[in-house]
Amino acid sequence: MKAMLLAAGLGTRMRPLTEGTAKPLLPLGRRSLLDHALDRLRDAGVDEVVVNAYWHADHIATHLAARTRLSERNGGPRTIVRREQTLLDTGGSVAAALDLLGPEPFLVVNGDTFWLDGPTPALSRVIAAWDGAADAVLLLQRSVQIQADIGAGDFALDPWGLIRRRRELEIVPYIYAGIQLAAPALFADAPRGSFSMNLLWDQAIARGRLRGVVHDGLWFHLSTPTDLAAAEYHLHARAVGDGR
Repeated sequence: MKAMLLAAGLGTRMRPLTEGTAKPLLPLGRRSLLDHALDRLRDAGVDEVVVNAYWHADHIATHLAARTRLSERNGGPRTIVRREQTLLDTGGSVAAALDLLGPEPFLVVNGDTFWLDGPTPALSRVIAAWDGAADAVLLLQRSVQIQADIGAGDFALDPWGLIRRRRELEIVPYIYAGIQLAAPALFADAPRGSFSMNLLWDQAIARGRLRGVVHDGLWFHLSTPTDLAAAEYHLHARAVGDGR
C-alpha cells in the first residue's frame, strides 16, 4: 500500500514555533509529528509515502533523508518528497501526486495529526472499512472529546457509516481527524491547481460514496503552541502514571 503525508502547510496558528521550521517537524514525546505519522504508516503495512513540502521544504527533505539512512533499522517506509512551487491545498496536493500514488486506494494523513490507537490501530480500521462501495473513508473524532474550539462540528454519520454535512443551525458530533483512505475515483472530476479536499468529499457525499469510521482511541487537536504543550503534558502524565 502507498500513502501521502501532507506536510506543506504554513503552520500559521502554530507560530512562533513554526517561523523557523515546518509544523510536522515539531517534537512531541521526543519525536517529530512527521516521524510519529510515518511510524504508524509503516506499522499499517505502507511501503511508500509521498510527502509534499513547501514551507521550509529543505528541512523536510533533510529530515526524511536522515530517516532513510536508518531505514534498515526502522523498516521504512520509503519516502518521496514532492516540493510544491505554490501551495496546492489538501486536494490539489494529492491530485498532483496521483502519478506516484498509483491506481489502488491509498492513505492520506495530515502531517500534523497525532493520535493514540484504541484496541485496533486506527489506520487498520480505516483500511478495513473500505469495501469498494466508497470513494473515500474518513477517520472521524467525537467533538465532545476535544478540548478546543471546533465550532459546531463537521459531519454526522448514519448507522451504515455514510457521512453527511452539518445542516444550517445544526450541531453534529464529529470532526475530521486528519486520516482518510482515498480511491483514485475520488479525483475523477477534480479541478486543476489549488483546491480543498472538502470539494471532493462533497461530491462523494452527493453520490452516497463517502464513509466514516469513528476513532476509538485518543486524538489531539494541534493547532496552537498551547495545544502542543497540552498534548506533551498528557503524554508525560500517561508515561508516569498520573491520572489527573
